[in-house]
Amino acid sequence: MSKRTVCLQTQKLYKSYQSKAEKIDVLSGIDFDAFKGETISVIGASGIGKSTFLNILGTLDQPDSGKVFIDGQDVFAFSDDERSRFRSRSIGFVFQFHHLLPEFNALENTMMPLLIQGMRRREAITRAKEILDIVHLSHRLNHRVTELSGGEQQRVAVARALIHHPSVLLADEPTGNLDQKSSEYVHSLLKQLNQHFQITLIVVTHNMTLASLMDRCVTLKDGQLIEKV
Repeated sequence: MSKRTVCLQTQKLYKSYQSKAEKIDVLSGIDFDAFKGETISVIGASGIGKSTFLNILGTLDQPDSGKVFIDGQDVFAFSDDERSRFRSRSIGFVFQFHHLLPEFNALENTMMPLLIQGMRRREAITRAKEILDIVHLSHRLNHRVTELSGGEQQRVAVARALIHHPSVLLADEPTGNLDQKSSEYVHSLLKQLNQHFQITLIVVTHNMTLASLMDRCVTLKDGQLIEKV
């Protein structure tokens, strides 16, 4: 059996918040490995810190202490500018709300990250068309966000997250605003994209159907990740 490659790793990750009354420990020394191409769901009670954990993995938030490695890079050893550039290249995000720009169409929203990175428009258009075809939206390229269904909007958001071919895709309740049919479609799509791109997928979700589709399911409880056997 070939040795699996670690894509993302945390070492002794701590995070707490100070309320008026007390200090709240959210993450208490978490050690975590995610392998290249692996899919992992993170479940747990509301307010337990799942989104905080995901935001730290994605470098949107910083831990109090501990390390996060992505593709072997110690991401919190970078300067803010270096970390921002690394994030834009290596990490994709999908949130509960799509955060698409309503004044632009599906194609323009999808290719926006590439234009921001300085890619030539013609090349960005080609790549965006390719990824929108993969998420089955090639017939909706020129439709504005308001002309798309909720499920289609979220598929554009997924396409935008993958447009720069990241190593890791982090999804925070990606189907939380969708009806059952659209949710099932996005569930299937995420798995297909994981297999197509061999991307590491980590999903925070309350949807146990989506959680069960992942290779592994871990529960965040009392500041620790508990592996479901």
